[in-house]
Amino acid sequence: MIKSLEKSGRSVEEALKAALRDLGLDEDDVSYSYEVVTRPKSGFLGIGAVPAVVRVNYETKDEPAVEAPKQEAKAAPAPKTAKKPAPVKEEKKAESAPVKVEQPAPVVDENADYAAIRSFLTGLLERMNVKADIEISPRDNGGINVNLSGNGMGAIIGRRGETLDAIQHLTNYVVNRGSDKHMHISVDAENYRSKREESLTHLAEKMAEKAIKYKRSMALEPMNSYERHVIHTALQNYEGVTTSSTGVEPNRRVVVSYVKPETPSNKPQSREWA
Repeated sequence: MIKSLEKSGRSVEEALKAALRDLGLDEDDVSYSYEVVTRPKSGFLGIGAVPAVVRVNYETKDEPAVEAPKQEAKAAPAPKTAKKPAPVKEEKKAESAPVKVEQPAPVVDENADYAAIRSFLTGLLERMNVKADIEISPRDNGGINVNLSGNGMGAIIGRRGETLDAIQHLTNYVVNRGSDKHMHISVDAENYRSKREESLTHLAEKMAEKAIKYKRSMALEPMNSYERHVIHTALQNYEGVTTSSTGVEPNRRVVVSYVKPETPSNKPQSREWA
């Protein structure tokens, strides 16, 4: 008798091995054949990925019918005697204790936005071969904070946070795509962004001190728009300097310029006669 079994996997080979493993067959066995139902597609960063599906056709032996055991002939009942049988006292059946059925713990369902974020990041991290815990929480301004933690966070952050910024950009694009409302999703890893902001603030103050000391403009290294915003914010009320951005992406940078203090004019004030 011919039967079939379908199995999926990342590749055709992986799906075929999984099917043979379930059937207990070897790859060299001639009692099966297979066909590819769906070819795998990797997609882009886990988006639109399609697994491979393989259908394995195999032969099974017909099992022999099992004969029902013959019922033994019942012995003839013994003849009744004149004596009446003693009354049989009915024993009370022991009441069995009620069986307690443990109720499963309630499952807290995430809302649609949280579920979409978790689904996308889980697939993306699997593609990057990185295992991380995903913590999602609301922001005060109505956005969403996502914090990744675990081993291998250096690969998630990248050089100066470039990889982390790319992950944040993709997450915002995928979750907000086709939605009427647009919410900002901030993706962080091991509190890298807060540490980076603190470092940039110290750098801005240091460059401001140099600009005042040498009375000249100081250009910082190229930064992305977010980091430039941190520099501008840190020095917006710093006396004696002003900030501006110059250049084009990705080489746009902040320039900290010295500002001469205003001195009162020595010219005599004219009087107006009535």
